[in-house]
Amino acid sequence: MTAPRSTPPPALAVVGATGAVGSVVLRILSERADVWGPVRLIASSRSAGRRLTVRGEETEVLALTEDAFDGLGEGDVALFLTPAEVSLRWAPVVTARGAVVVDQSAAFREDPGVPLVVPEVNAHTARIRPRGIVAGPDCVTAAMIAALGALHAEYALAELAVSSYQAASGAGRAGSESLRRQLSLVAGTALGELPGDVRRAVGEDTGPFAAPLALNVVPWSGELREDGWSSHELAVRAQTRRILDLAELPVSVTCVQVPVLTGHSLTVRARFEGEVEAVHAREILDSAPGVVLVDDPAAGEFPTPADAAGTDPAWVGRVRASLDDRCSLEFFVCADNVRQGAALNATRTAELIAAEFSLFTL
Repeated sequence: MTAPRSTPPPALAVVGATGAVGSVVLRILSERADVWGPVRLIASSRSAGRRLTVRGEETEVLALTEDAFDGLGEGDVALFLTPAEVSLRWAPVVTARGAVVVDQSAAFREDPGVPLVVPEVNAHTARIRPRGIVAGPDCVTAAMIAALGALHAEYALAELAVSSYQAASGAGRAGSESLRRQLSLVAGTALGELPGDVRRAVGEDTGPFAAPLALNVVPWSGELREDGWSSHELAVRAQTRRILDLAELPVSVTCVQVPVLTGHSLTVRARFEGEVEAVHAREILDSAPGVVLVDDPAAGEFPTPADAAGTDPAWVGRVRASLDDRCSLEFFVCADNVRQGAALNATRTAELIAAEFSLFTL
């Protein structure tokens, strides 16, 4: 028998490295423990040749071609931070080489052959990947799921009702730029007091939103589906069921866009199989991984998206037992939709997979 040896650290490819989520991933890779061997950065041909800093080193961005994945193989990981159509086209190219894909788009979230992973809740499922692909949830689901998972483990979730208050950056850079433009048009004016005056000031170009977002809230996100539901609402429902492994869980979701740049917020009403004590629920949330409890309304302490922006955890507060149902709990949660809701989840999932291939071998 030979002496044990450790395998070399896996290589990491970051596909979509120049995008909004990609830039945050590069910062996170430089902040967390370094479990990676060589890191290659890949983006569209428009960004090829740019030099970005990761782990303190300048690295040239490669164009997204088959050649960009040369040398990747078993034990290596590719993070896809790209639109769904890009992931659908290129993820099989990577898995055919033996590497594992961690995809943050919607491309594989409802594929039964692809685990939908949130490390704080269902890390074990990252090992079950018949297609060589692991998916991450959208940023709305990610904001609440660590808190829900901790409560479900204690009380057994039976029903869920959620309203989201989504930041403009959830629609990408176009969302953020659109909100900034709209705010510049209404700032310092008396608009917002008469019907249609904000809409007239903003004009027909409302960006990725169904109506003006400045001085407004828009109860719509996604595309129209049957019976008036939006695609995003149905997606949050489906993802919550998959992550918690509750295929028949009754879930109702209303998605609302709000004039906030960074940080999704949600009101959550969760009904459980038995009675819930708010004091004990706070203790569970206070010790839950990926959650920070901020819950002292008498002192004016509760989470807001302005607090959550730029941070890793989900911030939870306003925890209270429902007035008319002793089995229900209500709370408010905020999280940075780009960092916590996308970049960090993808990075931590990739680290789980890297750990599988970095153990001692004989």
